[in-house]
Amino acid sequence: MAAENGYGQLAPSSVYRFVTGVDGRPTVMPPSQLDGLRDPMGLLLRQGIFPLTVHDLLAEFDRSGSLPLQRSFLAGEAGQIPLEASGSLERDLRFAITRAQGGNVDILISASAIGDPAATFLQVMGWDPTGEQFNYYMRLDRSWVWAGNSYSALAPESRGRGCFDSHVNGSLVMKELKQPWLHWQSMNATIQLAPDDPLRRNPLYQSLSGAEDLEHTVRAGVRRWTAARLKRAVAPDGRIADLDRLLRQLCTNTTVNLATSPTASGSVADNPAEPLTLPLGFWLNADSLLDDLGIPASFAPPSAPGRLYLDSLARYEFALVEAEFRQPGDTFFAFIVPEAAFEDIEVVNQLVRRKMISARFAASVLMVDFPNPVFSAARAKLLDYVPPAATLDSAGAGVSRQIAEAIVRAADGLPPDSPEARFAEHWGLADTEWRDVFAGHIQDYVASVTARIGTAQGFDDYVRLAESRRREFRSMRLNEFTLTMPVTNIPRDAPLLRMNQDGTVSEKPAL
Repeated sequence: MAAENGYGQLAPSSVYRFVTGVDGRPTVMPPSQLDGLRDPMGLLLRQGIFPLTVHDLLAEFDRSGSLPLQRSFLAGEAGQIPLEASGSLERDLRFAITRAQGGNVDILISASAIGDPAATFLQVMGWDPTGEQFNYYMRLDRSWVWAGNSYSALAPESRGRGCFDSHVNGSLVMKELKQPWLHWQSMNATIQLAPDDPLRRNPLYQSLSGAEDLEHTVRAGVRRWTAARLKRAVAPDGRIADLDRLLRQLCTNTTVNLATSPTASGSVADNPAEPLTLPLGFWLNADSLLDDLGIPASFAPPSAPGRLYLDSLARYEFALVEAEFRQPGDTFFAFIVPEAAFEDIEVVNQLVRRKMISARFAASVLMVDFPNPVFSAARAKLLDYVPPAATLDSAGAGVSRQIAEAIVRAADGLPPDSPEARFAEHWGLADTEWRDVFAGHIQDYVASVTARIGTAQGFDDYVRLAESRRREFRSMRLNEFTLTMPVTNIPRDAPLLRMNQDGTVSEKPAL
């Protein structure tokens, strides 16, 4: 980071501070700041220990004996491309390594799995049990740089910058969080290596765990940080500062996860008449609405004959492309799409459980434009009515009521399809009926989708909608790797699309 931005060489065996957006250049941390690093990585640096490779770092944790439990994981966007097809494609494989004392992971290390370990990237997240936050570090040259902590991710000046362009909410990140864990070594897929690949001799490779285990680690880390953040957000007098920062994770998508069908794309041609089930998160935010908020909707996930999917791959010339490499077809698992992020879902879940907002309020917001679980301008509009601060009442409903009343007042005189009017309709439902009414809306919507998805026109609409959402994802800084998603012949400047509640697809309106 420093050398790349013209800051010159850093002094070896030193700890620098450089929070992008806050600091103009890396500066050596004074003892007063260094003493504040209370996570396991910070403890090493405070002792004057400066490991320069991932193996040296792990050896230091072994010597201390403080974090005896280790697991390693492997990912790479080119990792599941057959070797015979990859040619000179750079495989860019990465390790994720965790160290823990017990149930919770206290250190997460990200390191290149290829190349010289003293020259390739090495990044560390460490949990500070005193500050109840993660600290972020990276090795540069022969020094270490502290790049901020979880609260730096939320601060306006550093939000979305530096390491916080991916760790946007200050927590652990695993984009492909759910089964089948596209791009990861898992029980569902294996990273392809040549028989003589030197990576096979790496102890971290020889002790690999599957991504199914990393999913649990990431979810637990997000929950731990969210609990600490919400506890700190409420002052002793019940006042919540930065309420708008919390509720942006209800009204908007601060980030996304990537989901796919559980079916390998290459296997669809073997049984083109078999149904292909698309990711549930493509249709709605079922994790929040059904699982956390308890809306009793019951339905089978929509699926379509595999031949319609194969037709779409040919029609839109799907391909994985990087530089001169081109492989026709989809990613290893079929139909990759962005879905609502677990980071956002967990904030909403804990806000409701802690009675900082009501379940009825959260559901009333999420049901506005619910067929578009990501990139909904309609839901985002409701954030305009969230005050920067508010005070909880004893029943925990005052914040919800205050915001809801502001939206309902604004809805008076607006069109019935405005976000405010739709919210007002939802909010007007009785406590005894809102879950059943919302369940009916969801079931009717899924029934409409199910009726259309088996037709050539209906499936084509959903393919184009998926590509529209992929284009929106590509504009995010989270889009780090060219091979994450396929490209198509749909123009990049084609109108963005949205799902309607009757299962049809249309261009996004201007709000």
